[in-house]
Order: sequence, then C-alpha cells, then structure tokens
Amino acid sequence: MTIELYHTSHSTCSQKVRLTLAEKGLPERNVDWTEHDVDLNKFQQLTPEYLKMNPNGVVPTLVHDGVALYESSAILEYLDEVFPEPKMSPDTAVGRSLMRAWMRYIDEVPTVAVRVPTFANIIAPMRFGKTSDADFAAHAERLPLRKQFYQRMSQKGFGKAELDYSLFQMRQTAERIDKAVSESGGPFILGPAYSLVDAQVIPLIDRMDDLGYQELWDGLPHMQSWYAAVMDRPSYAATYYPGARISQKYPDHFRTAAEVRAERGY
Repeated sequence: MTIELYHTSHSTCSQKVRLTLAEKGLPERNVDWTEHDVDLNKFQQLTPEYLKMNPNGVVPTLVHDGVALYESSAILEYLDEVFPEPKMSPDTAVGRSLMRAWMRYIDEVPTVAVRVPTFANIIAPMRFGKTSDADFAAHAERLPLRKQFYQRMSQKGFGKAELDYSLFQMRQTAERIDKAVSESGGPFILGPAYSLVDAQVIPLIDRMDDLGYQELWDGLPHMQSWYAAVMDRPSYAATYYPGARISQKYPDHFRTAAEVRAERGY
C-alpha cells in the first residue's frame, strides 16, 4: 500500500489532507507515504503531467495504489473510509449527515472566502504585480477551475467590497463554530471527538489568524477554546511545520490585514 501526496506546504486545502493523514497516524502504521511539493509559483499544477492526475489544476492530489484522487473534502472522506481508525466521522446516520452538511458549507463559504484576503494581501501583488493586463488575462484563461476568480480581481488583488464580503463570511463561520461547540459540549465542533469537520476548517481559521484578522472571533469564547484545542494536537504540529504558514513562506511579500487596510485606505 503506497500513498503519494502532491501538495504545497502553505495551501489550505493541502493542509486539510495533511491534518487528516496525521490524525490517522499513517507513518506509525508503516504506510509508505511520499510527498511531492508542487511549486505554484512555477505553475507546476498546470503542467500536462499534473493535469492528467488532477484535471482541475489545483492541489492537493492523493495517489493511492496508483489511483489519483482530488478535491480535498472528497479525499478526507476517502481516507476515513480506507483507514477507519481512529474514526473521524460520527457513528450514526444523522451524525454523518450533519458532518456532511458542515463539510459542504466549509467548501462553499469559508474555503472560497479565504482566497480573497490571501490573494489581496500577498499572492496577486507578488505573482502578478508587474504583469500586463493582457498577460494576466491570458493566465486566467489557462485555469481549468478558477478562471472567474482571477477575472474578478486585478493584478493587485481584490477591492474593498470583495474583501468586506469575505470577512463577513469568515465571521459567520466563526460564529457557527462557536454555536456548534457550545451546543455539542465540545471541545470539537461535533462534540468530544475530533472529526473531518475540524480538519477541514482549521486551515481556514489559521490562515485568517496568520493574515492578522483575529478580530473575526472576538467575543466568541467557545470558538476560541476550540481553536486552542485543535492547535494543541500533534496533528497540528505535524501539519504546520516551518514554512507551512504563508507568512513564513513569503516573508518578503507578507502584509498583514492592518498594512493592507492602511495602504488601500480602508
């Protein structure tokens, strides 16, 4: 049994999979696990070789015994089926339905929202700040999955309206985590057991923390206790090795929320 993970250290979707692999304890179970770093700055995710494995042209891709799997949330559920211990999904059908409802929400709302400040603060100015309009448009046309995302922004990232809406979505996510932890008794979102939901959303909260948007969970004590609990797990330390946070990956280009607001006047 062999696993190959094609990923990027600071990719939030890659981090979701790494958290789950770490929770499953695969290295300790003698599962052959090989990592391949995909350099997004060199657009290695758009090479013909990579697109054969993942037609969406994004990371991560998990290759298990020669079969390529993609889309991080689908990979999380796959790993929980193939490596059922420790279990990361509820025992009941109702519980699993609630878990999947959370996972769909995370895919549709915070996963998308986090990309806006990430690109506005760092990625767009760093990769495309000196790119002409024509070359920037040509790059967007190359993308199998996120063409419209790029077309909505400029080489400098997103404007105030887009950023404000993404922050609204992330505040909503934090409020939902706070409510869920309070109602379930915690310390995790679905209750006492760490689940796929926790692994899926941690990288998104951590990214906003790294970017300097901690005000998004002001006044949410249950969410804050959840965040402390997940960061205290060995899987967090295994996933967030040096260079895994975007501030560490691109220290020369990193700008905090306060710096971006001051620079743009909002």
